[in-house]
Amino acid sequence: MKAWISRRDFGRSLGTAAIASVALQSPASALPSDQRFPSSSTEGAFPKGFLWGASTAAYQVEGGVKEAGRGLSIWDTFSHLPGKTDHGDTGDRADDFLHHYQSDIQLMSEIGIRAFRFSVSWTRVFPTGAGQPNPNGLDFYRKLVNELQHAGIQPFCTLYHWDLPQALQDRGGWENPDTARCMAEYAGYVAGELSRDGVANFFTTNEIRTFVELGYGSGSHAPGLQVGRKRLAQLTHNVLLGHGLSVQAIRAHAVSRTEVGIAENPTATVPATLSEADVHAARVAMREENAPYLTAILEGRYTDRYLVQLGADAPRFTSEEMRIISSPLDAVGLNLYSATYVRATSSAEGYEVLSIPADFPHMASFWLAVSPECLAWAPRLVAEIWKPKTLYITENGSSADDRLSKTGEVVDLGRVMYLRNCLAHLRRAIAEGVPVRGYFAWSLMDNFEWADGYGKRFGLVYVDYSTQQRTPKLSAEFYKSVIAGNAI
Repeated sequence: MKAWISRRDFGRSLGTAAIASVALQSPASALPSDQRFPSSSTEGAFPKGFLWGASTAAYQVEGGVKEAGRGLSIWDTFSHLPGKTDHGDTGDRADDFLHHYQSDIQLMSEIGIRAFRFSVSWTRVFPTGAGQPNPNGLDFYRKLVNELQHAGIQPFCTLYHWDLPQALQDRGGWENPDTARCMAEYAGYVAGELSRDGVANFFTTNEIRTFVELGYGSGSHAPGLQVGRKRLAQLTHNVLLGHGLSVQAIRAHAVSRTEVGIAENPTATVPATLSEADVHAARVAMREENAPYLTAILEGRYTDRYLVQLGADAPRFTSEEMRIISSPLDAVGLNLYSATYVRATSSAEGYEVLSIPADFPHMASFWLAVSPECLAWAPRLVAEIWKPKTLYITENGSSADDRLSKTGEVVDLGRVMYLRNCLAHLRRAIAEGVPVRGYFAWSLMDNFEWADGYGKRFGLVYVDYSTQQRTPKLSAEFYKSVIAGNAI
């Protein structure tokens, strides 16, 4: 069934609706003036050429889980186990993006989106994770890329967004070092093929922290295991190795110039106050709170504190593995939703992580505290500490209890408030020299939100899952106006 897209009054102006605002906390100038990313002097404007996009992930939107030779992933298995997702929801159909991508791309064009970050389903290409590729595996992505380019939308490809082939999990998953090598073979093959079609931007993985800690730590995500601290540290190292090997494989197989990066959700440390001591504490905490993930990737080493804390549970590794893990990147993607507040202490660590109080404002998800200043501080601290060539905000968005009104509208005022304030902080960071070149809203449309099933909605576009009708929300209108003016 073709998607029915409701466009009632989509092009109308936002008018003068008053949007609640969170007090803006702006960091001091981040970089010397001669290193700053050029920006317009117009108040609220983003730099010329700033890339406005949206993100999705294969299992969350595609559907068609048994079509064209696709193999079984850990999320296919996990979501069908009783009690693992809200209401027993699965991604079997999701948004049926596999069949409605053309009309969804048309909708992106109407919003003004100029970049689209999608992920490839590993098991569409290698149904068992390795061996011979499925000859039909890349056909959908080739058609998707061609359609995007025809619409003037730049494709950004994420190679691993949590959907590990079940066949690899049956052989130990990320606890088996061979999985890292299988990922590199998969990544190199896909990059080689899609680069022929003009894809120039690749991210190896999405949110290592999330899929290892929730998948193998708490067991709340696929594959639903609780392996203990020692095994978790070692498998995290294996994931990092898979990332590094994939960077090398992409560079080796891409047939044209490509930009290679990673999309990670760092602990976004924000100083509790603007005192010099708290700002320094936030900088120290950025390295240490992200020690087994972004810090190791960008520095090629684990921090002393991290290894001491683990003691006998520390991962085994070689200097050659750390060299591979720290293979140079062209870009770092940051998935940012909320802040981790820290303040200076006289302890050996030099900082304390503050708990979010019960009365702190939240969006619909319990973990999503309204703290838009993370869009200023996290990019700033990443730029100061590691000096990446380019930063992207690869995810930012909010959950809401969206409902269609009697007039067929979705007036998601809370999401508009959230996005307006996040973008205000991001713009200030860029004006102060932080090299953020683009922003990808999460998500283009409502989708399967992992263990939350379909109960949490993050989209700019409302999806009726029974009819596959698409309805742009008020936030889509807001985003459209931001893109059109390149400003907030």
